[in-house]
Amino acid sequence: MTALRYIAAHYLVDRGEMVPRPVVAVDAAGCVVSVGQWEELDTMPNTEFYAGVLCAGFVNAHCHVELSHLHGKFRKGTGMAGFIDQINELRDWAGREAKAQLVQEWMDKMWADGVSAMADISNDDSSFDVKSTHKMYTRTFLEVFGSEPHMCEGVMAEVTELGRVADKAGIDAAPTPHSCYTMSPQLLSASAAAGLAKGYLSYHSQESQEEEDLLRSGSGAMYENRKRSGMSTPPVTGESSLKYFLDRLADAKPAPYDEHILLVHNVCLAQDDIDAAKKVMNNVYWAVCPLSNIFIHNALPPIPLMRRNGLAITLGTDSLSSNDDLDMVKEMYCLHANFPEVPMSEILTWASLNGAAFLSKEDTLGSLSAGKKPGVVRISDIDGEGFVTSASKSVRLV
Repeated sequence: MTALRYIAAHYLVDRGEMVPRPVVAVDAAGCVVSVGQWEELDTMPNTEFYAGVLCAGFVNAHCHVELSHLHGKFRKGTGMAGFIDQINELRDWAGREAKAQLVQEWMDKMWADGVSAMADISNDDSSFDVKSTHKMYTRTFLEVFGSEPHMCEGVMAEVTELGRVADKAGIDAAPTPHSCYTMSPQLLSASAAAGLAKGYLSYHSQESQEEEDLLRSGSGAMYENRKRSGMSTPPVTGESSLKYFLDRLADAKPAPYDEHILLVHNVCLAQDDIDAAKKVMNNVYWAVCPLSNIFIHNALPPIPLMRRNGLAITLGTDSLSSNDDLDMVKEMYCLHANFPEVPMSEILTWASLNGAAFLSKEDTLGSLSAGKKPGVVRISDIDGEGFVTSASKSVRLV
């Protein structure tokens, strides 16, 4: 019989609970065998002890790992219109080989830091070779753009072909719409229909006030940016951008939606938006990427509102074009620093189990339950109440 590995710490945080003096037994394959509590460590000579918190491997619920070549190249605080200008200027500076190498390096770093799975955005196939052989599970959302109605057919043909490349590489992937401001109504509905057919959508929703102004009144920096570039803009509805998305979904497929739908960012989310989404979506998840939101426009999502409504919140890093790192613990600390009333156990649920549920991987990932292989992660330099600090770091133990 293969010997088990016993791992102990000050605390374990799992499924919304903080447990003192945990000891986790795992087998040679990384499968959790049992979770208990220790009384005296000196009576457990074969146990590894780590100061800090043990938790399940993280799920990065929103990343653009193919943009890793943009690390350190963007100005902060430009707003969405300025950020889009920088993307258009800089995203193609690196060749395919350099991009793939950086994808490998950053996925390796995330894995070592404890990320076991990722919902990732791709616009091309430059990350596919790395994803196809990496230990980290990824579901890839093949994001499409196209502001002009006549582009719809051609864009959908291109993303369908990209999907075939992903299938050949053995990657779980499907088309997904980007956002209201980069797509014609026709393309938004067509790409949403393609994603729904595969059971999953990821959508940039209410990321900035500029996006809201564009839909509500046809005004603001993003509107001016689109018009200056000679691009068509979505119809002015007088309603939020999320409600516009719901209208386009209805054009793609009648409600209700049992598919897994991830709404990403949610900085301008309001109560009536939540009500409208929950009315038609049975499996809706809400990703927050706080450091990215601060990087671009110094704003944060309404976490208290989201908690009051019992939303299934997930945590992501976004990309290295809008973040200094792809570090889930730094995202947790940002949330804790700005919303200290949120228990650490809840934030870790967002960072693990909720993301796993979105990916339909909760049977194997997201919690330290017997029979699962979620990865075991240590978070160091916690405070006296088990919260992360500015010095906290994570490392994969299993």
